[in-house]
Amino acid sequence: MNVRRNRPASRITAAAAAAGATALGLVTLTACGTGAGGAGGDGKVNVVASFYPLEYLAEEVGGEHVSVTTLTKPGVEPHDLEIKPRQTAELSEADVAFYLKGLQPAVDAAVAQSGVKTAVDAAELGAGEHGDEHAEEHGDEPSGEPESGGDGHDHSGGASDPHLWLDPTQYAEVAEGFAKTLAEADPDHAAAYEKNAGALAKKLTALDKEFADGLRNRTTDTFITTHAAFGHLASRYGLEQEAIGGLDPEAEPSPARMRELHTVAEREKVTTVFFETLVSDATAKTLAADTGLKTDVLDPLEGITDRSAGDDYFEVMRANLDALRKALGSG
Repeated sequence: MNVRRNRPASRITAAAAAAGATALGLVTLTACGTGAGGAGGDGKVNVVASFYPLEYLAEEVGGEHVSVTTLTKPGVEPHDLEIKPRQTAELSEADVAFYLKGLQPAVDAAVAQSGVKTAVDAAELGAGEHGDEHAEEHGDEPSGEPESGGDGHDHSGGASDPHLWLDPTQYAEVAEGFAKTLAEADPDHAAAYEKNAGALAKKLTALDKEFADGLRNRTTDTFITTHAAFGHLASRYGLEQEAIGGLDPEAEPSPARMRELHTVAEREKVTTVFFETLVSDATAKTLAADTGLKTDVLDPLEGITDRSAGDDYFEVMRANLDALRKALGSG
């Protein structure tokens, strides 16, 4: 199951979204769910996931009773995904479309027009209600009131950040909610879905503890990254994310923002500027060179490729923890 897959991106042009919508209109929409309990003709629930974190979760929760495909292939930036007619057909014929509204506009448009039997927005399954509880439990201060600037500031704890899977507790909530969705589509295997979701949630609880314990006794709370993808993670563990750009991984920072980051780095004793494997590291390296800082990878886990620091969600998250511990002085 740990196959190397793609990672999603965060931008798409209006033209691409329109093209996806047009393609949808050209495909004959058909209803699926011909098998027992609402499953497909092979007896399995046919799930189309929009990108890797949801694909991985659907496979873990569904197990042998689901057939999972993804719209975002390895190496494709999820935000820039363009929907092809073949993918539109996959959506229209699925029992369940599993996506994250707002992350991939082309997918949002396709799901809305596809007539898919059941469309599930992961954001509605993972509300992240336990962030402040965790902060109290582990002695950290919550990140504060929602507030996110377009030029890289993020003290929101992810208020406008769709990368909720980077908080293991929210990802666990999504898993448990998705198990209920599968149970509705395939009641005969409801117990299996509940059991699988519980097992995944247990592993995610352990991962959450690893992060909480591993990030104790740090010398700074602040990290700098190219892309404001880590608001949920920062909120969970009482950290401060300072992004060079905003939520768009390819946004160019203003000269004023670069100057501000120089000040932040000095004031907060920042040691490292993080970049991603699938986005240019040029700006991160420029800032690091100007400030005498190191560079390292912090992966938003939008997909798995040969350049990823692991073969699945858990391996890459633990690589992220190692990188953060070194950067924050808790290693």
